[in-house]
Amino acid sequence: MSKLLFSSCAAILGVTVGMAQTDAIPQSGPAPIYHVTVVSRTLEAVNYEHRTGPTPIDFQGTVLLPRAKGQAIVESKRGRLQIDARFEHMAPPNRFGPEYLTYVLWAITPEGRAKNLGEVVPGSSDKANIDVTTDLQAIGLMVTAEPYYSVSMPSDVVVAENVIRPDTIGKREVVTAKYELLPRGRYTMVVNTGVTVQQRPEEETQRLPYDRYEALLEVYEAQNAVQMAQAMGADKYAPDTFAKAANLLHEAQELNAGKGDTHVIVSEAREAAQTAEDARGITEQRRNDERRLAAQAQEGMAERQAINQAEADAQQARAQAAAEHEEAESQRAVAQQAQADAAQAQALADQREREAHAAAAEAVQAKQEQSLTQQKEARAELLAQLNGVLPTRDTPRGLCITVPDATVSRSDISGRMNRVAALISSRPGLTVHVEAYTDDRGSDADTQRRAQQVQDMLVAGGVASGSISAAGFGHERPLASNATASGREQNRRVEIVISGQNIGDMALWDHSYPIGSQPDQAQHETIR
Repeated sequence: MSKLLFSSCAAILGVTVGMAQTDAIPQSGPAPIYHVTVVSRTLEAVNYEHRTGPTPIDFQGTVLLPRAKGQAIVESKRGRLQIDARFEHMAPPNRFGPEYLTYVLWAITPEGRAKNLGEVVPGSSDKANIDVTTDLQAIGLMVTAEPYYSVSMPSDVVVAENVIRPDTIGKREVVTAKYELLPRGRYTMVVNTGVTVQQRPEEETQRLPYDRYEALLEVYEAQNAVQMAQAMGADKYAPDTFAKAANLLHEAQELNAGKGDTHVIVSEAREAAQTAEDARGITEQRRNDERRLAAQAQEGMAERQAINQAEADAQQARAQAAAEHEEAESQRAVAQQAQADAAQAQALADQREREAHAAAAEAVQAKQEQSLTQQKEARAELLAQLNGVLPTRDTPRGLCITVPDATVSRSDISGRMNRVAALISSRPGLTVHVEAYTDDRGSDADTQRRAQQVQDMLVAGGVASGSISAAGFGHERPLASNATASGREQNRRVEIVISGQNIGDMALWDHSYPIGSQPDQAQHETIR
């Protein structure tokens, strides 16, 4: 490649001192891209999922570069995506305008956020490849023509987009949020910035080895970046950053003119482009701030002018009405009194409104406290009544009646279930969950049958069938070790859990408390 010659090199190198040729659109100035609908677009994105293995995806050209095509292998690795993309028929970017010197690969999230993945540089056969990584997981991919590699937002010259293949692995997502591409004018130079353009020997426009071609291309990308930053006023709004970019560009130009080390030239030029892009971003932000402050100042000036005009009119009126001075003073006093009365009335109305709001808040709080008290009283009453029939515990899940397995089989259990059912049905709105358990020697079917048996008894006793459910949990959730007979006996049980709004969702022994503490109490309090 060191001796490879590029036929398109002369056109690219002539970008800052002449107009590049294009076979797509005749040009006498910047390429008229506006007639193509490329400013607001959507495309399909793929969620490549975590570590699903490599998967292929295709690229196809847009109306701007219809012959362009490509393929990428995307592999999800720990914390990143690895993208190896190859492109064909990537004609020189200056066909779209002399300011376009390179191509950039972008990742677009389904929310429309764009991220610069890297520069795509076609070779002499209009082929290019790029191997990059990104921390994004779900993305669509596209390629745009750009004035330099380090742009932070894509231009509107979209030349290729990803196409999902039948064998692409991953979840497809549509980029429904239209990603806003930069208007063409954002990166078009419209003023002569005075940045020195290097003169080239005639033979250099004809034949260049690859390393010199690459270095010179990077120099012109950096020159574009510096010129565009200066055109926006970066030398005024970000002078330090812009001066650094200009110095880096000058060093790269000097090295290139002296046939210096191409690696150093590329490094200096790329740093110059990145620094110029930073200066352009700072400039844009500061210009926006300046415009906002100017608008605020304009509003303040208009307000002051209105006040001054009002004062002038008042003075003229007083001069013309000197004879009626006493009457005017009297009217003014009446107006002031009326204003004072109105202010007093408004203050009184505000006070009454605050009092009404406070009273309403107190009423709501009192109602809530009353409701909570009633719930606690109802919970305590029901707990006491249920304990009179079967052992009952107050838990965060609700009032829990524990019926040992042996008790379920006793002849008097039906009567006890009828009493429990009567207590439940007398309080509308309660919900009942019947849960049966066994030891490690029992079966799920046995617990399901016993749970259904207890449910049937409660329904027969008057509990609404729509408010009760039953489930067998086998030997899950043992209360004691199954290694002893007494432990297995405890594990063979039926639990009837009663809950509902009218008995509240907090156990009587529980209480609510704020998280944290006041600053002056923090060293004395802990969360329990």
